[in-house]
Amino acid sequence: MSTLRPVLSSMLALLGSATLLASMTAQADALEQQRQDLHNNVQVIAHRGASGYAPEHTWYAYDKARAMGADYIELDVHMSADGHLMAIHDTTLERTTDGQGPVKEHSLDELKALDAGSWFNKAHPKYAKATYAGAKMLTLDQIIDRYGQDVRYYIETKSPKDYPELQDALVSKLEAEGLVQSGSVVIQSFSQASLQEVHGLNPNIPLIQLLWYSPSEDGDTLEEWTGVTPSPANISDADFQVIADYADGVGPNYLYEGEPVIDASFIEQAHANDLLVHSYTINDKDQMHQLLDWGADGLFTNFPDRLKAVLAEE
Repeated sequence: MSTLRPVLSSMLALLGSATLLASMTAQADALEQQRQDLHNNVQVIAHRGASGYAPEHTWYAYDKARAMGADYIELDVHMSADGHLMAIHDTTLERTTDGQGPVKEHSLDELKALDAGSWFNKAHPKYAKATYAGAKMLTLDQIIDRYGQDVRYYIETKSPKDYPELQDALVSKLEAEGLVQSGSVVIQSFSQASLQEVHGLNPNIPLIQLLWYSPSEDGDTLEEWTGVTPSPANISDADFQVIADYADGVGPNYLYEGEPVIDASFIEQAHANDLLVHSYTINDKDQMHQLLDWGADGLFTNFPDRLKAVLAEE
C-alpha cells in the first residue's frame, strides 16, 4: 500500500491539473466566442430592457427584451446607501419612482418599498398596463439570480465619482457568478477612469467608452461632454488609440436634437483603429437602416423587436 500512495497522489494531481486546464480552455473559448460575436454580428442591445413597452429596469422590461431575442439586456447601476448595486438610470428617484432624492441616500429597504412602474402608465398610455403599477426596483443580485448565464448583460457604471467602490463591487460580483468567464457581460461608461479601473481589475471584460456629442458654447463645432475626444470632425487615429488601450469600442450618440452628430466616416475610422461602434438610442427604423448601412456593430434601442425586424430585412 505504501508504494501505491505516491502513484495515486501523482495520478490525482494530474487529474486535477487536467481538469483545471480544461476549465481554463473552456473559459478562453467562451471569451473568444463572445469577442467574435461582437465583431461579426450586429448586437441588439435592449436599452434598460424593452423600455419602450414596459417600465425601464423592471422585470417587465427585462423579460420582454429576453422574449424578443435581444442579444444584451442593458442596465445602469447605482449603489444604495448600504452598498447594494441597484438597477436604475437616474441619479435621483423622481422620474421613475414615487421616491425623492438621490439613490445613494436611501437604503435597500427604502428603495425596494418604492413604486417603479406607475410613472410609465402615465408617460406612455399607449403601452400602459395595470400590472405595471407597483413594480419594484431591482438589485443586480436579483437580476443575475433570475437570468444567470441565460442572458448577456450590458452594464453601465453610473456616477462612479459618487461610488468609489462601485467598480470593484461590480467586477467581483460578475466574476463570482462566472459571467465574465462565460462571455456574458459588457461594461460601458461615460467615465474613462471607471473603465480604466475595470480594465485593471479584469482585462477580459469587453468595455465600451460612451460618448455624447453636442454643440459647443459658440455653436461652431461639436464637443464631447466629458472631453474624452474632440469633435467627430476633428477626431484622430491617436484619439481612438487612447480609447483602444483599455476599451473594445465606442458608444456615441447618433443624434443631437434630431440632427446626426456622427456619420459613416466616424464609424470607418473607429473600425480602422479596431474599435467597435455601438450607437444609442435608436428607435426609428429608418435610422436603424442608416446606421447599419454605415457599418455600426450594435444599436441600443427601447424596441428590440423593431431592430430584429430591420436586421431581418438587411
